[in-house]
Amino acid sequence: MSINSTFKVDHLNIDKYLPKVPPEPIGCFRNVILHGGLAWVSGQGPIHPDGYLERGKVGVNITAETARMHARLVGLNILSALRLVIGDLEQVERVIKLQGLVNASPDFERHSFVIDGASELMKEVFGERGVHARTSFGVSSLPNNITVEIDGVFALRQEQ
Repeated sequence: MSINSTFKVDHLNIDKYLPKVPPEPIGCFRNVILHGGLAWVSGQGPIHPDGYLERGKVGVNITAETARMHARLVGLNILSALRLVIGDLEQVERVIKLQGLVNASPDFERHSFVIDGASELMKEVFGERGVHARTSFGVSSLPNNITVEIDGVFALRQEQ
């Protein structure tokens, strides 16, 4: 399965790009926890709607450009998980932070470039509200040998 790196997300029609159901957690945790006006989204991976996992090590058998597309897919999975819990992405007041892990070779240096795939998606969907704080770094492995894992924190609109 391939990912089209050039597709643009129409924030008004974001649902047509999101998986109907987000991937299920693979451990004893929830995809999203709501607390104190924030939505904390657990680490999501590059899983296609049909369950196909993007696997590999960036800098070995996956290019930085391909991993960046994987990060964009992870961003869609984050939004899908969030939408399932809050009902409507219009409830997002601001993307606070993303943290991205890249399954990379020890000499790989383009972690920020990879995670920009998800960061740019957030800006496309939410505009300036989608520009966030971020951490990105490389790790020696990720669950199921996935290429990228990203979690996030979102501020939600408060009822008036």
